[in-house]
Amino acid sequence: MMKQSAAKGKATDDEWHPAPVPETSSLTTLREAARGCRACPLYKNATQTVFGEGPKKAAMMLLGEQPGDQEDLSGKPFIGPAGQLLDRALEEAGIDRNAVYVTNTVKHFKWEPRGKRRIHQKPSSRDIAACRPWMEAELRVVRPGVLVCLGSTAAQALFGSSFRVTKERGKVLESEFAPRVVPTVHPSSLLRQPDEESRRREYALFVEDLRVALRASTAK
Repeated sequence: MMKQSAAKGKATDDEWHPAPVPETSSLTTLREAARGCRACPLYKNATQTVFGEGPKKAAMMLLGEQPGDQEDLSGKPFIGPAGQLLDRALEEAGIDRNAVYVTNTVKHFKWEPRGKRRIHQKPSSRDIAACRPWMEAELRVVRPGVLVCLGSTAAQALFGSSFRVTKERGKVLESEFAPRVVPTVHPSSLLRQPDEESRRREYALFVEDLRVALRASTAK
């Protein structure tokens, strides 16, 4: 790929590099370091870094794609419409959100303008690779018994680009990053269902996937 002129506001190839993560066992130190991350161009249009949140030794970690508009403004993960739906599903599945660690594969909001709105854009493989050291550091520090991958971006960050959530959702898998991994859909996909019947069906499947993760987190 040819480099494009930075003077025209276009990112150049050398603007993506692995995030410089400090060697530490402190989530607070990681969070502070991530605030100044410039490992990819996404920071330029984002309000702030949105790092993970939750107990240091949580038995379960939830890994999403990236922060959305409301998360970007607040600095907290999963508080927008998808986050509110996630909260409801967690409660129904018998999972206390305050007891789980919630984070995203990419820590900055990637978006494009549409009128006065900021519309989500899927992060590229370079965005994900640059941000990957933060995700790995969170997993290393928290060491969850089960990792729930919310959507294809999170699952493919662990298992590769050929992984298909539609085929593997609700299964308990193994990974070098966590002893048990349960892939499922991203809660935002439930909001995009075309009608009420499909929303109810997909929501019920999502809750059941979370119940699988809960059972996996307490398994010996």
